[in-house]
Amino acid sequence: MAVEHPSVLADERAEDLYRWDREHVIHPQFSPTDDSRARIMAHGSGARLTDTEGRVYLDATGGLWCAQIGHGRAELAEAAREQMEQLEFFASFWDFSNQPAIRLARRLIELAPDNMGGVYFTVGGSEANEIAFMLARMFHARNGQPERTLVLSRQSAYHGITYAARAATGLDAFHTEVGPLPGGFRHLTMPHPYRVENCTDHCVAELEAVLEEVGPENVAAMIGEPIMGVGGMVVPPDDYWPRMEAVLRRHGILLIYDEVVTAYGRTGTWFAAERFGVTPDIISTAKGITSGYLPLGAVIASREVRDAALQPPGFVSGFTYTGHPACCAVALRNLEIVEQEGLLENAAEVGRYLLERFEELRDLPSVGDVRGCGLMLGIELVEDRETKAPAIELAALLGERFTDEMGVVIRNVDQNLIFSPPLIFTREDCDEVAGAVRTMLERYGPS
Repeated sequence: MAVEHPSVLADERAEDLYRWDREHVIHPQFSPTDDSRARIMAHGSGARLTDTEGRVYLDATGGLWCAQIGHGRAELAEAAREQMEQLEFFASFWDFSNQPAIRLARRLIELAPDNMGGVYFTVGGSEANEIAFMLARMFHARNGQPERTLVLSRQSAYHGITYAARAATGLDAFHTEVGPLPGGFRHLTMPHPYRVENCTDHCVAELEAVLEEVGPENVAAMIGEPIMGVGGMVVPPDDYWPRMEAVLRRHGILLIYDEVVTAYGRTGTWFAAERFGVTPDIISTAKGITSGYLPLGAVIASREVRDAALQPPGFVSGFTYTGHPACCAVALRNLEIVEQEGLLENAAEVGRYLLERFEELRDLPSVGDVRGCGLMLGIELVEDRETKAPAIELAALLGERFTDEMGVVIRNVDQNLIFSPPLIFTREDCDEVAGAVRTMLERYGPS
Protein backbone atom coordinates (compact mmCIF):
# COMPACT_ATOMS: atom_id res chain seq x y z
CA MET A 1 0.00 0.00 0.00
CA ALA A 2 1.40 3.39 -1.02
CA VAL A 3 2.20 5.81 1.78
CA GLU A 4 0.40 9.11 1.29
CA HIS A 5 2.60 12.20 1.57
CA PRO A 6 1.37 14.06 4.67
CA SER A 7 0.97 17.25 2.64
CA VAL A 8 -1.18 15.68 -0.09
CA LEU A 9 -4.81 14.79 0.58
CA ALA A 10 -7.15 12.61 -1.43
CA ASP A 11 -9.56 14.64 -3.56
CA GLU A 12 -12.59 13.90 -1.40
CA ARG A 13 -10.80 14.89 1.81
CA ALA A 14 -9.48 18.09 0.21
CA GLU A 15 -12.95 19.09 -0.99
CA ASP A 16 -14.30 18.69 2.54
CA LEU A 17 -11.57 20.93 3.89
CA TYR A 18 -12.19 23.62 1.25
CA ARG A 19 -15.91 23.56 2.02
CA TRP A 20 -15.51 23.60 5.80
CA ASP A 21 -13.00 26.42 5.56
CA ARG A 22 -15.36 28.48 3.40
CA GLU A 23 -18.35 27.79 5.65
CA HIS A 24 -16.81 28.05 9.12
CA VAL A 25 -13.49 29.90 9.23
CA ILE A 26 -13.46 33.71 9.46
CA HIS A 27 -10.17 34.77 7.88
CA PRO A 28 -8.60 38.17 8.54
CA GLN A 29 -9.02 40.55 5.60
CA PHE A 30 -10.81 38.07 3.33
CA SER A 31 -14.37 37.87 2.02
CA PRO A 32 -14.97 34.44 0.45
CA THR A 33 -17.18 33.66 -2.52
CA ASP A 34 -19.04 30.42 -3.24
CA ASP A 35 -16.14 29.13 -5.30
CA SER A 36 -13.34 30.34 -2.99
CA ARG A 37 -10.62 27.77 -2.37
CA ALA A 38 -8.16 28.48 0.40
CA ARG A 39 -4.51 27.55 -0.01
CA ILE A 40 -4.30 25.06 2.83
CA MET A 41 -0.69 24.88 3.93
CA ALA A 42 0.26 21.48 5.32
CA HIS A 43 4.03 21.35 5.59
CA GLY A 44 6.94 23.72 5.99
CA SER A 45 10.67 23.23 5.67
CA GLY A 46 13.24 26.02 5.62
CA ALA A 47 11.91 28.74 3.35
CA ARG A 48 9.49 26.41 1.54
CA LEU A 49 5.83 25.60 2.16
CA THR A 50 3.77 22.74 0.74
CA ASP A 51 -0.01 22.84 0.47
CA THR A 52 -2.50 19.96 0.70
CA GLU A 53 -2.37 19.49 -3.07
CA GLY A 54 1.39 19.01 -2.99
CA ARG A 55 2.37 22.33 -4.53
CA VAL A 56 5.56 23.87 -3.13
CA TYR A 57 5.95 27.62 -2.53
CA LEU A 58 8.87 29.87 -1.67
CA ASP A 59 7.88 31.92 1.38
CA ALA A 60 8.95 35.53 0.84
CA THR A 61 6.76 36.83 3.68
CA GLY A 62 8.01 34.80 6.64
CA GLY A 63 4.38 34.01 7.43
CA LEU A 64 3.63 37.65 8.40
CA TRP A 65 7.20 38.62 9.32
CA CYS A 66 7.65 35.73 11.75
CA ALA A 67 9.75 32.85 10.49
CA GLN A 68 13.22 34.02 11.49
CA ILE A 69 14.74 30.53 11.58
CA GLY A 70 12.53 29.09 8.84
CA HIS A 71 9.82 26.46 8.92
CA GLY A 72 9.90 22.94 10.29
CA ARG A 73 12.68 23.23 12.87
CA ALA A 74 12.54 20.16 15.08
CA GLU A 75 14.60 21.92 17.77
CA LEU A 76 11.68 24.19 18.66
CA ALA A 77 9.20 21.31 18.73
CA GLU A 78 11.58 19.52 21.08
CA ALA A 79 11.91 22.60 23.32
CA ALA A 80 8.11 22.81 23.60
CA ARG A 81 7.81 19.08 24.31
CA GLU A 82 10.47 19.10 27.01
CA GLN A 83 8.89 22.08 28.77
CA MET A 84 5.35 20.71 28.53
CA GLU A 85 6.51 17.48 30.13
CA GLN A 86 7.86 19.47 33.08
CA LEU A 87 5.28 22.27 33.37
CA GLU A 88 2.92 23.01 30.53
CA PHE A 89 1.37 26.10 32.16
CA PHE A 90 0.75 27.94 35.37
CA ALA A 91 -0.18 31.57 35.93
CA SER A 92 2.46 34.27 36.32
CA PHE A 93 0.17 36.55 38.32
CA TRP A 94 1.08 37.81 41.79
CA ASP A 95 4.26 36.16 43.11
CA PHE A 96 4.11 33.09 40.83
CA SER A 97 6.74 32.61 38.15
CA ASN A 98 8.45 29.91 36.12
CA GLN A 99 12.01 29.22 34.99
CA PRO A 100 11.66 29.79 31.20
CA ALA A 101 9.96 33.19 31.71
CA ILE A 102 12.69 34.32 34.12
CA ARG A 103 15.49 33.13 31.84
CA LEU A 104 13.89 34.70 28.75
CA ALA A 105 13.40 38.04 30.51
CA ARG A 106 17.06 38.03 31.47
CA ARG A 107 18.11 37.15 27.92
CA LEU A 108 16.03 39.95 26.42
CA ILE A 109 17.59 42.49 28.78
CA GLU A 110 21.03 41.27 27.68
CA LEU A 111 20.15 41.77 24.01
CA ALA A 112 18.21 45.03 24.33
CA PRO A 113 19.60 48.59 24.56
CA ASP A 114 21.57 49.29 27.73
CA ASN A 115 18.84 51.33 29.43
CA MET A 116 16.35 48.47 29.53
CA GLY A 117 15.47 46.83 32.82
CA GLY A 118 12.09 45.07 32.81
CA VAL A 119 10.06 42.68 30.65
CA TYR A 120 6.31 42.10 30.55
CA PHE A 121 5.13 39.11 28.50
CA THR A 122 2.06 39.20 26.27
CA VAL A 123 0.41 36.89 23.75
CA GLY A 124 1.31 38.92 20.66
CA GLY A 125 2.07 42.30 19.13
CA SER A 126 -1.29 44.04 19.51
CA GLU A 127 -1.35 43.19 23.20
CA ALA A 128 2.25 44.36 23.55
CA ASN A 129 1.30 47.80 22.28
CA GLU A 130 -1.74 47.94 24.56
CA ILE A 131 0.58 47.31 27.50
CA ALA A 132 3.07 49.88 26.19
CA PHE A 133 0.39 52.59 26.20
CA MET A 134 -0.65 51.65 29.74
CA LEU A 135 2.94 51.68 30.97
CA ALA A 136 3.61 55.09 29.43
CA ARG A 137 0.54 56.69 30.98
CA MET A 138 1.15 54.97 34.33
CA PHE A 139 4.75 56.18 34.33
CA HIS A 140 3.66 59.79 34.12
CA ALA A 141 0.79 59.35 36.59
CA ARG A 142 3.11 57.84 39.19
CA ASN A 143 5.56 60.67 38.60
CA GLY A 144 2.93 63.31 39.38
CA GLN A 145 1.79 64.10 35.81
CA PRO A 146 -1.52 62.24 35.29
CA GLU A 147 -2.53 64.75 32.61
CA ARG A 148 0.03 63.23 30.24
CA THR A 149 -2.21 60.83 28.30
CA LEU A 150 -1.97 61.79 24.61
CA VAL A 151 -0.06 59.34 22.38
CA LEU A 152 1.41 60.48 19.08
CA SER A 153 1.50 58.03 16.17
CA ARG A 154 1.87 58.35 12.38
CA GLN A 155 -0.32 58.12 9.32
CA SER A 156 -0.13 54.68 7.67
CA ALA A 157 1.31 53.20 10.88
CA TYR A 158 0.26 49.71 11.91
CA HIS A 159 0.24 48.88 15.62
CA GLY A 160 -2.32 46.08 15.85
CA ILE A 161 -6.06 45.48 15.88
CA THR A 162 -7.05 45.53 19.56
CA TYR A 163 -8.87 48.75 20.34
CA ALA A 164 -6.18 51.13 21.58
CA ALA A 165 -3.66 49.63 19.15
CA ARG A 166 -6.22 50.04 16.35
CA ALA A 167 -6.70 53.69 17.32
CA ALA A 168 -2.94 54.19 17.14
CA THR A 169 -2.88 52.52 13.73
CA GLY A 170 -2.95 55.14 11.00
CA LEU A 171 -4.62 53.10 8.24
CA ASP A 172 -8.25 54.00 7.51
CA ALA A 173 -9.18 50.44 6.55
CA PHE A 174 -8.82 49.42 10.19
CA HIS A 175 -11.04 52.22 11.49
CA THR A 176 -14.28 51.63 9.56
CA GLU A 177 -17.33 49.82 10.99
CA VAL A 178 -15.74 49.10 14.38
CA GLY A 179 -16.02 52.48 16.10
CA PRO A 180 -16.05 54.39 18.21
CA LEU A 181 -12.36 53.86 18.85
CA PRO A 182 -10.63 55.19 21.97
CA GLY A 183 -9.50 58.81 21.91
CA GLY A 184 -6.13 60.10 22.99
CA PHE A 185 -4.19 59.47 19.78
CA ARG A 186 -2.85 61.97 17.22
CA HIS A 187 -1.36 60.97 13.85
CA LEU A 188 1.63 62.69 12.28
CA THR A 189 3.07 62.50 8.76
CA MET A 190 4.86 59.28 7.88
CA PRO A 191 8.61 59.64 7.16
CA HIS A 192 8.41 58.63 3.50
CA PRO A 193 11.37 60.05 1.54
CA TYR A 194 9.82 59.04 -1.80
CA ARG A 195 6.57 60.88 -1.02
CA VAL A 196 7.53 63.67 1.41
CA GLU A 197 9.92 66.40 0.28
CA ASN A 198 12.65 67.32 2.79
CA CYS A 199 11.28 64.45 4.80
CA THR A 200 13.05 64.77 8.15
CA ASP A 201 12.83 68.57 8.26
CA HIS A 202 9.11 68.36 7.52
CA CYS A 203 8.43 65.70 10.17
CA VAL A 204 10.44 67.43 12.90
CA ALA A 205 8.78 70.77 12.21
CA GLU A 206 5.37 69.11 12.29
CA LEU A 207 6.14 67.40 15.61
CA GLU A 208 7.19 70.69 17.19
CA ALA A 209 4.08 72.43 15.83
CA VAL A 210 1.75 69.73 17.18
CA LEU A 211 3.41 69.87 20.59
CA GLU A 212 2.92 73.62 20.67
CA GLU A 213 -0.74 73.10 19.75
CA VAL A 214 -1.63 70.37 22.25
CA GLY A 215 0.85 71.27 24.97
CA PRO A 216 3.79 68.92 25.57
CA GLU A 217 2.70 68.62 29.20
CA ASN A 218 -0.31 66.61 27.93
CA VAL A 219 1.67 64.11 25.83
CA ALA A 220 2.64 60.75 27.31
CA ALA A 221 4.51 59.13 24.43
CA MET A 222 5.14 58.78 20.75
CA ILE A 223 4.88 55.32 19.21
CA GLY A 224 6.55 54.42 15.95
CA GLU A 225 7.71 51.47 13.92
CA PRO A 226 11.42 51.92 13.15
CA ILE A 227 10.55 50.85 9.59
CA MET A 228 6.88 51.08 8.62
CA GLY A 229 5.93 47.57 7.53
CA VAL A 230 2.27 47.33 6.58
CA GLY A 231 2.41 51.01 5.59
CA GLY A 232 4.64 50.08 2.65
CA MET A 233 8.01 48.99 4.02
CA VAL A 234 9.00 52.64 4.41
CA VAL A 235 12.59 53.14 5.58
CA PRO A 236 13.03 56.62 7.12
CA PRO A 237 16.07 58.82 6.48
CA ASP A 238 18.97 58.05 8.81
CA ASP A 239 18.56 61.35 10.67
CA TYR A 240 14.80 60.97 11.22
CA TRP A 241 14.73 58.98 14.46
CA PRO A 242 17.64 60.74 16.22
CA ARG A 243 16.11 64.15 15.50
CA MET A 244 12.59 63.11 16.49
CA GLU A 245 13.93 61.53 19.69
CA ALA A 246 15.77 64.76 20.56
CA VAL A 247 12.49 66.72 20.43
CA LEU A 248 10.71 64.13 22.58
CA ARG A 249 13.51 64.14 25.17
CA ARG A 250 13.41 67.92 25.41
CA HIS A 251 9.76 67.71 26.46
CA GLY A 252 9.89 64.63 28.70
CA ILE A 253 7.86 62.50 26.25
CA LEU A 254 8.50 58.75 26.19
CA LEU A 255 9.47 56.95 22.99
CA ILE A 256 7.71 53.63 22.34
CA TYR A 257 9.50 51.68 19.62
CA ASP A 258 7.13 49.19 17.98
CA GLU A 259 9.59 46.44 17.07
CA VAL A 260 6.99 43.72 16.66
CA VAL A 261 8.33 43.23 13.13
CA THR A 262 11.87 44.61 13.31
CA ALA A 263 13.24 42.93 16.45
CA TYR A 264 15.24 39.71 16.66
CA GLY A 265 17.39 40.17 13.60
CA ARG A 266 15.14 41.25 10.76
CA THR A 267 17.10 44.47 10.15
CA GLY A 268 20.46 42.78 10.72
CA THR A 269 20.66 43.72 14.41
CA TRP A 270 18.86 42.32 17.45
CA PHE A 271 16.79 45.50 17.65
CA ALA A 272 16.30 48.24 15.08
CA ALA A 273 16.95 50.77 17.85
CA GLU A 274 20.61 49.86 17.42
CA ARG A 275 20.37 50.29 13.65
CA PHE A 276 18.88 53.80 13.95
CA GLY A 277 20.90 54.95 16.96
CA VAL A 278 18.05 55.70 19.38
CA THR A 279 17.32 54.74 22.98
CA PRO A 280 13.61 53.99 23.41
CA ASP A 281 11.86 53.98 26.77
CA ILE A 282 9.63 51.05 25.81
CA ILE A 283 10.05 48.43 23.08
CA SER A 284 7.12 46.25 22.01
CA THR A 285 8.02 42.94 20.37
CA ALA A 286 6.48 39.64 19.22
CA LYS A 287 6.66 37.56 15.99
CA GLY A 288 10.37 36.77 15.63
CA ILE A 289 10.78 36.10 19.35
CA THR A 290 9.58 32.53 18.68
CA SER A 291 9.81 32.63 14.86
CA GLY A 292 6.03 32.21 15.02
CA TYR A 293 6.22 28.68 16.41
CA LEU A 294 4.14 29.64 19.44
CA PRO A 295 2.31 32.93 20.16
CA LEU A 296 4.33 35.25 22.40
CA GLY A 297 5.03 38.95 22.77
CA ALA A 298 7.26 40.93 25.10
CA VAL A 299 7.27 44.55 26.22
CA ILE A 300 10.76 45.63 27.24
CA ALA A 301 10.82 48.68 29.50
CA SER A 302 13.57 51.02 30.65
CA ARG A 303 14.68 50.81 34.25
CA GLU A 304 12.76 54.03 35.01
CA VAL A 305 9.52 52.69 33.50
CA ARG A 306 10.03 49.34 35.25
CA ASP A 307 10.51 51.07 38.60
CA ALA A 308 7.31 53.05 38.14
CA ALA A 309 5.36 49.88 37.26
CA LEU A 310 6.63 48.12 40.38
CA GLN A 311 5.40 50.84 42.75
CA PRO A 312 2.43 49.73 44.91
CA PRO A 313 0.00 48.33 43.95
CA GLY A 314 2.14 47.11 41.04
CA PHE A 315 1.10 46.92 37.42
CA VAL A 316 -2.60 46.08 37.61
CA SER A 317 -2.90 44.35 34.24
CA GLY A 318 -2.44 40.74 33.22
CA PHE A 319 -3.17 38.18 30.52
CA THR A 320 -3.95 34.58 31.40
CA TYR A 321 -1.01 33.43 29.31
CA THR A 322 1.50 36.06 30.45
CA GLY A 323 4.88 34.33 30.76
CA HIS A 324 3.58 31.03 29.36
CA PRO A 325 6.38 28.56 30.16
CA ALA A 326 6.23 26.54 26.93
CA CYS A 327 6.18 29.67 24.78
CA CYS A 328 9.10 31.14 26.69
CA ALA A 329 11.09 27.89 26.37
CA VAL A 330 10.56 27.94 22.61
CA ALA A 331 11.61 31.60 22.47
CA LEU A 332 14.86 30.84 24.32
CA ARG A 333 15.75 28.04 21.89
CA ASN A 334 14.77 30.21 18.93
CA LEU A 335 17.07 33.05 20.03
CA GLU A 336 19.88 30.54 20.52
CA ILE A 337 19.48 29.37 16.93
CA VAL A 338 19.38 32.94 15.59
CA GLU A 339 22.70 33.59 17.33
CA GLN A 340 24.39 30.24 16.65
CA GLU A 341 23.58 30.26 12.93
CA GLY A 342 24.61 33.88 12.38
CA LEU A 343 21.18 34.90 11.14
CA LEU A 344 21.62 38.57 12.00
CA GLU A 345 24.62 38.71 9.71
CA ASN A 346 22.77 36.69 7.07
CA ALA A 347 19.80 39.06 7.19
CA ALA A 348 22.09 42.01 6.59
CA GLU A 349 24.13 40.37 3.82
CA VAL A 350 21.31 38.61 1.96
CA GLY A 351 19.05 41.63 2.44
CA ARG A 352 21.62 43.83 0.69
CA TYR A 353 21.79 41.34 -2.17
CA LEU A 354 18.01 41.17 -2.58
CA LEU A 355 17.86 44.97 -2.55
CA GLU A 356 20.47 45.03 -5.33
CA ARG A 357 18.38 42.60 -7.34
CA PHE A 358 15.29 44.75 -6.82
CA GLU A 359 17.24 47.86 -7.87
CA GLU A 360 17.67 46.17 -11.25
CA LEU A 361 13.89 46.39 -11.69
CA ARG A 362 13.99 50.19 -11.96
CA ASP A 363 14.13 49.80 -15.74
CA LEU A 364 10.47 48.74 -15.62
CA PRO A 365 8.05 51.68 -16.04
CA SER A 366 5.80 50.57 -13.17
CA VAL A 367 8.58 50.59 -10.56
CA GLY A 368 8.62 53.94 -8.78
CA ASP A 369 10.72 53.19 -5.73
CA VAL A 370 12.73 50.32 -4.24
CA ARG A 371 13.72 50.32 -0.59
CA GLY A 372 14.84 48.00 2.15
CA CYS A 373 16.75 47.36 5.36
CA GLY A 374 17.94 43.87 6.17
CA LEU A 375 15.25 41.41 5.15
CA MET A 376 12.51 44.04 5.04
CA LEU A 377 12.04 45.23 1.47
CA GLY A 378 9.43 47.01 -0.59
CA ILE A 379 8.74 47.87 -4.22
CA GLU A 380 6.38 50.80 -4.81
CA LEU A 381 4.44 50.60 -8.06
CA VAL A 382 3.31 53.70 -9.92
CA GLU A 383 1.18 54.46 -12.95
CA ASP A 384 3.47 57.31 -13.93
CA ARG A 385 6.96 58.03 -12.65
CA GLU A 386 6.63 61.78 -13.08
CA THR A 387 3.42 62.17 -11.10
CA LYS A 388 4.14 59.15 -8.83
CA ALA A 389 0.47 58.20 -9.13
CA PRO A 390 0.14 54.94 -7.18
CA ALA A 391 -0.58 51.79 -9.19
CA ILE A 392 -2.97 50.26 -6.65
CA GLU A 393 -4.87 48.17 -9.22
CA LEU A 394 -1.66 46.64 -10.59
CA ALA A 395 -0.43 45.78 -7.09
CA ALA A 396 -3.80 44.20 -6.26
CA LEU A 397 -3.72 42.15 -9.46
CA LEU A 398 -0.23 40.91 -8.67
CA GLY A 399 -1.22 40.13 -5.11
CA GLU A 400 -4.11 38.04 -6.44
CA ARG A 401 -2.14 36.11 -9.08
CA PHE A 402 1.49 36.12 -7.94
CA THR A 403 1.45 33.07 -5.69
CA ASP A 404 -0.53 30.89 -8.09
CA GLU A 405 1.49 31.80 -11.17
CA MET A 406 4.99 32.00 -9.69
CA GLY A 407 4.88 29.74 -6.62
CA VAL A 408 6.29 32.56 -4.49
CA VAL A 409 4.34 33.95 -1.54
CA ILE A 410 4.51 37.76 -1.37
CA ARG A 411 2.23 40.47 0.03
CA ASN A 412 0.69 43.57 -1.51
CA VAL A 413 -0.50 46.60 0.45
CA ASP A 414 -2.01 49.45 -1.57
CA GLN A 415 0.57 50.18 -4.30
CA ASN A 416 3.38 48.33 -2.56
CA LEU A 417 4.80 44.83 -2.90
CA ILE A 418 6.44 43.93 0.39
CA PHE A 419 8.87 41.17 1.31
CA SER A 420 9.97 39.81 4.69
CA PRO A 421 11.40 36.32 4.11
CA PRO A 422 12.89 34.05 6.75
CA LEU A 423 16.34 35.09 7.92
CA ILE A 424 17.71 31.81 6.52
CA PHE A 425 17.10 33.07 2.95
CA THR A 426 19.90 32.44 0.46
CA ARG A 427 21.12 34.33 -2.61
CA GLU A 428 19.51 31.64 -4.74
CA ASP A 429 16.18 32.32 -3.02
CA CYS A 430 16.67 36.03 -3.72
CA ASP A 431 17.29 35.32 -7.40
CA GLU A 432 14.06 33.32 -7.55
CA VAL A 433 12.05 36.12 -5.93
CA ALA A 434 13.56 38.88 -8.07
CA GLY A 435 13.06 36.85 -11.23
CA ALA A 436 9.44 36.19 -10.34
CA VAL A 437 8.78 39.87 -9.71
CA ARG A 438 10.29 40.84 -13.06
CA THR A 439 8.24 38.20 -14.86
CA MET A 440 4.98 39.36 -13.27
CA LEU A 441 5.65 43.07 -13.86
CA GLU A 442 6.53 42.42 -17.48
CA ARG A 443 3.46 40.24 -17.85
CA TYR A 444 0.91 42.59 -16.30
CA GLY A 445 2.55 46.01 -16.03
CA PRO A 446 2.74 48.71 -18.68
CA SER A 447 5.22 48.14 -21.47
